[in-house]
Amino acid sequence: MRRICVFLGSNPGTSPAYLAATRALGAELARRGLATVYGGAKVGLMGELADSALAAGGEVIGIIPEALRDKELAHQGLTSLKVVASMHERKAAMADLADGFIALPGGLGTLEELCEVLTWAQLGFHKKPCGLLDVGGYYAPLCTFLDHAVAEGFVMPAHRAMLLSDPSPAALLDRFASYQAPTVTKWVTKPQAL
Repeated sequence: MRRICVFLGSNPGTSPAYLAATRALGAELARRGLATVYGGAKVGLMGELADSALAAGGEVIGIIPEALRDKELAHQGLTSLKVVASMHERKAAMADLADGFIALPGGLGTLEELCEVLTWAQLGFHKKPCGLLDVGGYYAPLCTFLDHAVAEGFVMPAHRAMLLSDPSPAALLDRFASYQAPTVTKWVTKPQAL
């Protein structure tokens, strides 16, 4: 692995633990020689991630849509900042650059980005690890939902297992290093008779 894409909030959230975990992840990525790929903003958790990785000597690549460049206040101190035309182009560029994906706490955009790359993994479009840096149980409700989706027959257990989760940046990245994507040739089950 050479680059990790991180999805996270453009707001800092209410808990100081979110900032601490973001800083720890940025520093850990740099310490391991892994470049950080993210949405290119200098505000909220996004800015903290970039600043902590840069301060630790890491490479940080930002991808930001032109329409959000001013709203999200594009970070001008990155190793590389690419301005693209749309959100679709942003997500495609980040996915192409990344060898794995981590979601920190964030809102709707973070959730949407995570779900998209996880869906791509389920469909076999990539074999890259996807994980949650689960700070203070932030993602516990999402994990409960996914377990419920498995129990109700909408997600296969092998696909549920594709989403790794850990509260420690180092432990999550260790799991990424040994990740093997499951081979599931079929994800639709035969309907049951009513």
